[in-house]
Amino acid sequence: MQEPLLGAEGRDYDTFPEKPPPSPGERTRVGVLQNKRVFLATFAAVLGNFSFGYALVYTSPVIPALERSSDPNLNLTKTQASWFGSVFTLGAAAGGLSAMVLNDLLGRKLSIMFSAVPSAAGYALMAGAHGLWMLLLGRMLTGFAGGLTAACIPVYVSEIAPPSVRGALGATPQLMAVFGSLSLYALGLLLPWRWLAVAGEGPVLVMVLLLSCMPNSPRFLLSKGRDAEALQALAWLRGADADTRWEFEQIQDTVRRQSSHLSWAEARDPHMYRPIVIALLMRFLQQLTGITPILVYLQSIFDSTAVLLPPKDDAAIVGAVRLLSVLIAALTMDLAGRKVLLFISAAGMFAANLTLGLYVHFGPKSLAPNSTVGLERAALAGTEQPLATPTSYLTLVPLLATMLFIMGYAMGWGPITWLLMSEILPLRARGVASGLCVLVSWLTAFALTKSFLLVTNAFGLQAPFFFFAAVCLVNLAFTGCCVPETKGRSLEQIESFFRTGRRSFLH
Repeated sequence: MQEPLLGAEGRDYDTFPEKPPPSPGERTRVGVLQNKRVFLATFAAVLGNFSFGYALVYTSPVIPALERSSDPNLNLTKTQASWFGSVFTLGAAAGGLSAMVLNDLLGRKLSIMFSAVPSAAGYALMAGAHGLWMLLLGRMLTGFAGGLTAACIPVYVSEIAPPSVRGALGATPQLMAVFGSLSLYALGLLLPWRWLAVAGEGPVLVMVLLLSCMPNSPRFLLSKGRDAEALQALAWLRGADADTRWEFEQIQDTVRRQSSHLSWAEARDPHMYRPIVIALLMRFLQQLTGITPILVYLQSIFDSTAVLLPPKDDAAIVGAVRLLSVLIAALTMDLAGRKVLLFISAAGMFAANLTLGLYVHFGPKSLAPNSTVGLERAALAGTEQPLATPTSYLTLVPLLATMLFIMGYAMGWGPITWLLMSEILPLRARGVASGLCVLVSWLTAFALTKSFLLVTNAFGLQAPFFFFAAVCLVNLAFTGCCVPETKGRSLEQIESFFRTGRRSFLH
């Protein structure tokens, strides 16, 4: 039995150590050639995250448009707008729940492809909506698809990627979700709301076509006893010139040890429940930073605060900053490490949320707050605050603080939470546990998104931002105490770390 290499440095699968090591240039060239099929398979899968990000922020330009709609069946009240914004998260929670079964029943790849059915149906309903029920049902269906892909895609990507690029590829689900959101913001400047839904169908179709040509996860195939298919899939992913014997044997050994179903007695073992609890708490704290309500109501938040630029332009700028930040995180994750970026991320979000709360409480009030989502009581003492003038540079503060928040989130707690979930969960519980993580995440997101407007109307817009700032301090402490550093480690090494109870991979 091959023992995990707890002290190994660099690449984890050098099959012939007696050969002289290749030069850096040769290693880079060979790595790119061997990983190009992994990149293609990853791109095919994360198109599901593109659709998820697109659907998540669909309400940002659509709610203001429906507030001005002349059709009485589509003109939204405050309550209807809050449901339209938050029902997506209920669908996502249901999708995460279904992933607990589908991930291990159909496999990662087929589960991702299955998500195209509710996604396409949801966009079609919203594009042809003639009443509120069609909007809500379409929103819930796209949320279901998003929750399913959120649970399946990170697992699929982590299981097909070699350790040397797993950190960068692990950031691609978040990267594509951000790119989807940015595309929605950009198209929202050009297209009416119905055509925004029509445009959402395109990535779904491309995803299905590409994934139909990609292999399933070798680890999933081995868990189903399909060893020949698993070896063929691994050989295809690594390239014809790669020797996959050692990697295949390591994966096979891990799967063999964990081939039986997880019992309740085993679930109480620390090496099983510790990584699951860490992943659950990370998803819970990720949502408590306020990312979902801020994205869902982004344009409406800018409408209700004094801002220098038009709210639509502000939303698009924030989307571009978010994309750039995730790109930076993807490039630095395997260099700086997960924990360093998590610390920087939480500190940046704390500063941003605190700044937004102080600005709303003490700064100038908006001349024309948005009435649709009930943010008109943005400040408790609004009559005592000075009115903002269009040329006041002080009104850049909401945009700059929101950019800092999005930048902080996208560089750490956004992509790394997804990546760590797929890295640290035990293989035997990975399918069920990843679905449970998504379920917890989106139930938390629903509670926050639905209560955001109630809290804002009762206590002012500054109240949720102060709460989000306090959560970011908790995230700092949690990262220091509970989150392991997984940079450069294979999935088998990470699992051995929790099984042996060692505090460090190097001891």
